[in-house]
Amino acid sequence: MRLILLGPPGAGKGTQAQRLVERHGIPQLSTGDMLRAAVKAGTEVGKRAKAVMDAGGLVSDEIVNAIVAERIDQPDCARGFILDGYPRTLPQADAVDAMLSKRGQALDAVIELIVDDEALVGRIVNRAEQARAAGQPVRKDDDPAVFPERLREYYKKTAPLTGYYYAKGMLRTVDGMAGVDAVTVAIEGILETPQKRTA
Repeated sequence: MRLILLGPPGAGKGTQAQRLVERHGIPQLSTGDMLRAAVKAGTEVGKRAKAVMDAGGLVSDEIVNAIVAERIDQPDCARGFILDGYPRTLPQADAVDAMLSKRGQALDAVIELIVDDEALVGRIVNRAEQARAAGQPVRKDDDPAVFPERLREYYKKTAPLTGYYYAKGMLRTVDGMAGVDAVTVAIEGILETPQKRTA
């Protein structure tokens, strides 16, 4: 089972991905984790990524795509995987199609969590407060002052993916405003229903 979870920051993708990992025994692939692992392992593409990061640059699509391609060839991905936070852009979505096609594979579902912007801001403020109360550092991304910019970046670069996958007949949406358990049930319902593709 090969899945992509879409949705703005704070929509609950990480929480749902963890539940899918536990239920289906397939790995959650986050680009941040994959980059760090490739750098640590010292793979060819990891060395290229490290050179860019050490210079303070942003890792290019080409490098990110190569790291994802390398990761999905590992044994734990043989039964499938969940892509979380990737693809972020239309060129990356094209790259996913190409790398899966090359391996004779395809996506099983693209699931978007729909959450109202105001609720997202509330969730982020709440998450930051909980971290402070627990004496933990607040994630840089969860700073309420920074969050609106993250949201704008999402709508500019990542939101177009919904149209891309909708046109292929693959996009399924879930009400991310529902409780965590209700969202899980909705996602499982989608996964149990065979998907019809148009492209």
